[in-house]
Amino acid sequence: MNRQPINFNADELRALDRSHHLHPFTDHKSLDGEGGTRIITHADGVYLWDSAGRRMLDGMSGLWCVNIGYGRKELAEAAYRQMLELPYYNTFFKTSHVPAIELATKVARLLPERFNKVFFVNSGSEANDTIFRLVRHYNNVRGKPQKKAFIARHNAYHGSTMASASLGGMAGMHAQGDLPLAGIHHVLQPHWFDLGGDLSPDEFGLKAAKAVEDKILELGPDNVAAFIGEPIQGAGGVIIPPRTYWPEINRICKTYDVLLISDEVICGFGRTGEWFGLDTFGIEADIVPMAKGLSSGYLPIGAVAVCDEVANYLYEHGGEFLHGYTYSGHPAACAVALENIRILEEEGLVDRVRRLAPYFHEKLMTLADHPIIGEVRSVGLIGACELTRNKKTRARFDKLGRVGLICRDHCFNGGLIMRSCFDTMVVAPPFVITEQQIDDLVAAARHAFDLTYQDVKSEIE
Repeated sequence: MNRQPINFNADELRALDRSHHLHPFTDHKSLDGEGGTRIITHADGVYLWDSAGRRMLDGMSGLWCVNIGYGRKELAEAAYRQMLELPYYNTFFKTSHVPAIELATKVARLLPERFNKVFFVNSGSEANDTIFRLVRHYNNVRGKPQKKAFIARHNAYHGSTMASASLGGMAGMHAQGDLPLAGIHHVLQPHWFDLGGDLSPDEFGLKAAKAVEDKILELGPDNVAAFIGEPIQGAGGVIIPPRTYWPEINRICKTYDVLLISDEVICGFGRTGEWFGLDTFGIEADIVPMAKGLSSGYLPIGAVAVCDEVANYLYEHGGEFLHGYTYSGHPAACAVALENIRILEEEGLVDRVRRLAPYFHEKLMTLADHPIIGEVRSVGLIGACELTRNKKTRARFDKLGRVGLICRDHCFNGGLIMRSCFDTMVVAPPFVITEQQIDDLVAAARHAFDLTYQDVKSEIE
């Protein structure tokens, strides 16, 4: 559907945006530069259009979330019906409503059998803030008040609220917020390309897992409550752990009575070719935060699934959990999430990801011969290309992130939305992408890499 741009004055909108809109993750001084704010007007399938009428292939599914693609009227109609029937009511104080009950039941049935309780939030950040409080409450109730420490990974991303940004390992975010909060510790990330050195990926996977065990022993097992990790680190650069990593993490967490949290905000609801990343990697999780793909981004909603051992103990001994949000289990958001899951199931879109994954990987791998690409990797419909100045040594360009931003701009100018995570170019397209559109995505990426190479070829070793 090639719709025409909405009739408005784009320059006037950009001026209003600069005057009144504080953007997330934006250097606002940059909005005064050439072009200013990029104004997106409409979308359909895997494409977005901007105020100039230019079409762009959205290789990032928005922010890793528009899994079923844009323009699905069914989700708009589900929200409309629910808003007419019950536009809002809270789920506090022994109260519930049909969409929240049905969605909690549905999510529980998609997870392993030991998950039967679901707490609703509005985002991945809120999900991980909720976990931070729930886990500490759980250990207080079971008479282990000293068992409070969380272990996470450097360069992980778990959200941008105080607790979730602390759980994440982004140094820049920590510096701006005087973070992390007390009791959160970070260890080696399983990023072989940057940190593996002369070790094989399998050897490095065991080394990265051992860093978790070493930190538990350093802090004392009686003081460590949980380890949190994304199955694939998304904003860190689509870091796919070596195959040895997650089995060893399972063993370590069980050995030391440490809860294992699988952050499924990006991987959940089909991105890896299974319903959850924990299914793909065999992660034996105790708590599962999720968001993004739960509604394909059509309305804000997230959730925390809690295993029976933890949930039932809190039911019996925990009393009132003094935590929640005005919009926890919002009826319209739950209705949209239910419709989204129905589409994923009835159209076989998770199976589609699994079928497309080999083709997606094969086409991405054709970029590995490029002179500035040091590694290409993917699982399901999520992938990454590492920018490097030396393919043999895997050396980075000076001022990490500079070349990634150059490449990102070339992608935008070429009609492709591909994100730069420092100097890693990442992609996670909607599940409805076709093989031809994958070809188009890869061709546009190569063109952007060619232009980037011309900009930095004097630095190539």
